[in-house]
Amino acid sequence: MLSPRIAVLIPCYNEEAAIGSVVKDFHAALHGATIYVYDNNSRDRTTEVAAAAGAVVCLEPLQGKGNVVRRMFADIEADVYVLVDGDDTYHAPSAPGLVHKLLTENLDMVNGARVTDIEAAYRRGHRFGNRLLTTLVSSVFGKRTADMLSGYRVFSRRFVKSFPALAGGFEIETELTVHALEMRMPFAEVATPYKDRPVGSHSKLSTYRDGLRILLMIGRLVKEERPLQAFSFMAVIFGLAAVIVAAPVFATYFETGLVPRLPTAVFAVALMLLAFLSLTCGLILESVTRGRREIKRLAYLAQPLFSALTPPSIETARRSS
Repeated sequence: MLSPRIAVLIPCYNEEAAIGSVVKDFHAALHGATIYVYDNNSRDRTTEVAAAAGAVVCLEPLQGKGNVVRRMFADIEADVYVLVDGDDTYHAPSAPGLVHKLLTENLDMVNGARVTDIEAAYRRGHRFGNRLLTTLVSSVFGKRTADMLSGYRVFSRRFVKSFPALAGGFEIETELTVHALEMRMPFAEVATPYKDRPVGSHSKLSTYRDGLRILLMIGRLVKEERPLQAFSFMAVIFGLAAVIVAAPVFATYFETGLVPRLPTAVFAVALMLLAFLSLTCGLILESVTRGRREIKRLAYLAQPLFSALTPPSIETARRSS
């Protein structure tokens, strides 16, 4: 039986200073793996350096990490997918252990949680934002990860080929995590070393702009995957506003038997109607979401664990790791 085909997926944008080392390190760590570098309109020599290091270089003109990941997942056929950033901050020697855990425990995703004491590698703003956003996602979808925004992950073929990638930018990590949580996929998290970028390499992540985009993505996913919770929250807000607005109107009515502020009364009634409408929308959309979730689950189960071209046994996969 053949060993599982491993593909290392590296999305890149202006990483001339780092990509050569990343490709070489993963070639050394994962013997026999194919390294794919998808360049996202770099203005430097990223593609030349990656090709010289032995990577298969492809181009994705639609700007944004999410767009690159969607293209890679669609294009590349493999049994195990290792997704890693091209900035040389992640620990390539950890890859065999992550792959081994995925295969031996029949998981769909292994997340490489970042561990570092280097301040320059993991800035306080990014660290705080990651904890805040991870806590927010955990409170809604369940706590199974401590580093939701890690760019170092290993996936099964079933995950990759059934993942409906919609994100366009750095919010792709949030979408990957929520998809695994919502589908109740078996996945694990392993602590991996994290280091600072090499000289000449610069972060493309904007603390505030991309943080806001990730926050908006979380809100969108809550609305789409937990509509009853989202619309019930809106119903409570509208209901409380209606009570606050109507309170003086009722007080005047009980004192005088009159409703002199008719516009205020109408406004309060409109707010209460919006509250009931929001609750109704939540109930209806909850049923629709359940149907969508069932369809996604069937699409996930329809994918073979391994490619039809490569039918390895679990024991062979274990030995190859």
